[in-house]
Amino acid sequence: MVSKRNSLRLAAVTTLAAASLTVAGTAMAAAPVSQPAPVSQPAPVSQPVPVSQPVPVSQPVPATQPAAVTAQAGITAKPSVSTVQAWQLFRVTGTTTGLKAGSTVTLQQKQHGAWVTLPATVTTTGTGSYSLGVKLGIKGLNELRIISGSTASPVFTVTVR
Repeated sequence: MVSKRNSLRLAAVTTLAAASLTVAGTAMAAAPVSQPAPVSQPAPVSQPVPVSQPVPVSQPVPATQPAAVTAQAGITAKPSVSTVQAWQLFRVTGTTTGLKAGSTVTLQQKQHGAWVTLPATVTTTGTGSYSLGVKLGIKGLNELRIISGSTASPVFTVTVR
């Protein structure tokens, strides 16, 4: 049973709610008054995370000063002739970059799809240049290159007659 005191409270709340919904002379529909949501317990505060040592930041390179670029090794090769008689001496000359002075360069010939090292080697000068005497006996178009370690020149051809 609803007591008289509780019914007066309910009437007062309804009247106040209706009065607060009247705005600028316009009556608004009263929405049902809902109960406030229960307050949940606050989340536990986690322990602070330890801060690691700061990472050192490298200094930026000024725009007027380009960053150092490591030179890649390279070899050039140029035969003195494009056609030669079998076992006739000719020369292959060129330069190396990115290799130590005094490096050994070797001639290779493509035979049956594989590179074969020939007994023709020479060491480079202090400036990286070389000159190699060559004699070839396989007639026809010979594909050749100069190598030093894992560095190779572009392929060049010499025809042997």
